[in-house]
Amino acid sequence: MMDLLDFPLILVVLTFVAAVIWLLDQLLWASGRRNAIAQLQQRFPQWAAEGSSENAAYIDAVATQAKEPLAVEYARSFLPVLVVVLVLRSFLVEPFQIPSSSMVPTLEIGDFILVNKFAYGIRLPVVGNKVVSIGDPQRGDVMVFFPPHEKRYFIKRVIGLPGERIEYRNKVLYINGKIAEQSLLERLYPPQLVMFDEQLGEVKHHIQKLSHGGMDQDYDVTVKPGHYFMMGDNRDNSADSRIWGQVPDANVVGKAFAIWMHWPTFFSVPSFSRVSLIN
Repeated sequence: MMDLLDFPLILVVLTFVAAVIWLLDQLLWASGRRNAIAQLQQRFPQWAAEGSSENAAYIDAVATQAKEPLAVEYARSFLPVLVVVLVLRSFLVEPFQIPSSSMVPTLEIGDFILVNKFAYGIRLPVVGNKVVSIGDPQRGDVMVFFPPHEKRYFIKRVIGLPGERIEYRNKVLYINGKIAEQSLLERLYPPQLVMFDEQLGEVKHHIQKLSHGGMDQDYDVTVKPGHYFMMGDNRDNSADSRIWGQVPDANVVGKAFAIWMHWPTFFSVPSFSRVSLIN
């Protein structure tokens, strides 16, 4: 789960406001300043002679009679930056921070990750409508999305694809009646915590679960068309599709592909020891 500050909306609004101010200036206000500057240049024929009295007078006159408004100056300066950031975050790559342990051991609290925004198609910022289809989520992908019950970013692993039957019995995962292969890695502290390697299609990744207790409820569902069944790698400590249901394709944000920094608390020292691709 990732707390949501609606930065995409803020970014779109700021870009729109800066663009409107810049456009209004080009259409309405800039010509007046240019005319004023042309008149001042006629008034001070030696305006270009640096160090001359007319040059100093010309500069002072421009500052008072033809100065660019502060809002226009800011809009002109920040608009290119805002456009670049908007394009990068909306269509290419967006950074996120992991605030919970639901994806341990793959992702830890404080991991900063990069999410590929075009892996599953190009979507419009804020509204999320897909305008270009590129690919579909695959089993084993670590995916960022909005769950069906709230407008907040979540990150889990894709377990079930549309039309597949997903069963979870006695802490064992079955996909279309076949067991997802698991191999024991180690037993951790506390003693009932166990880590496994799990094979999901072409993806082998780590999971952890309790040997007893935890989320013991059994599940048996068929994934609806256009939906995905999501689970956390920390199987007994993850609010996922077992609790709030399947994720519609319209709620998909992108595919997490790399850890680029680890910074668990504001007062800790950022670390790059966990920099790696995400399996």
